[in-house]
Parts: sequence; C-alpha cells; structure tokens
Amino acid sequence: MIQTLAERWPVIAVVIACVAVLAFAGAAATNVGPWYKALKFPRLKPPDWAFGPGWTTIYVFIAASAVIGWGAADAEDRTTMIWLFAINGVLNVLWSPLFFTLQRPDWALIEWVPFWLSIVPLVILMFWITPLAGWLILPYLLWVTYAGWLNWRVVVLNRPFGSDAAATPRK
Repeated sequence: MIQTLAERWPVIAVVIACVAVLAFAGAAATNVGPWYKALKFPRLKPPDWAFGPGWTTIYVFIAASAVIGWGAADAEDRTTMIWLFAINGVLNVLWSPLFFTLQRPDWALIEWVPFWLSIVPLVILMFWITPLAGWLILPYLLWVTYAGWLNWRVVVLNRPFGSDAAATPRK
C-alpha cells in the first residue's frame, strides 16, 4: 500500500513530534558537567560536540525510516511498527537519565542491552517492509552498538559507581 506525499503529511507530523520528544528528553537528561568531565574515556570516543549532530542525524534517519515504512506497510505491520518504536523509544529515553542524571554508567550499560535488543527487530521489520526503510534505520543500530562499547569502556575505566564509589578512592 503505497501512499502519496499528501497522504503522508499526518504521519510525517506524528513521526516528527515523537522523534522530537525523544531527542529533547534525552538532551534534557544529558549533563556534561564536572562529574562527566572527570570520567576517563577510551581514545576512540568522539569529541563531545559530535554527539549532538550524530544523534540528530540518527533521529532524522529513524524518522525517514518510519515514514517510508508506514507508507509501504500493511495494517498488521503498522501495528507491529508502533509497538516496536514505542518500546524502543522508552528504552532510548531511559538510558540518558541512568548515565548522566543518576551518574550510573554501570546501570546504563545494563539498560543498554534491552535498548540494543529493541532495535534489532525494528531493523528486521523495516527491511521486511521495504529495504529503503531498513537501510535508513540500520545506522541507528550501528550507532547504539558503538555507544554501548563506549559505555562499557567508561564502566571499566571508572568503576565503581554509586555507594561503592564513595568507599573507593579514584586512581
């Protein structure tokens, strides 16, 4: 079921609104203040300024994938898309407060696993619906895979966190 551009405008508006809420929620929970700046990072970490444009690009690709996928999907696939995007959106938003607000990269790393796993069926579904939607959402999986590696390295280089951190002096 291919839709014309005029028929897609309501879908485009809803997708943009949802992606904007996700982006703003994640940004609001991201504090790169003194605690963050004191962390040790792996050499392969991009500069802090690159994360904003990186995530913005990823969100544009996610939105484009959703709009294109919606236009090509049948009713059953649309229902599946809504559920998969909703679950992924919740897990996406949850990561930033764990890492930045609660200052618990260890908890964020644990949460990263279901977050990453929630992207895999999205990629598969979008490729199933139309390869273009699949290719557009694939960078999200790759970026979150890389972000998980960064998260893991931060945990390894800086642990312990939380109440254990107060009892353990930093080296």
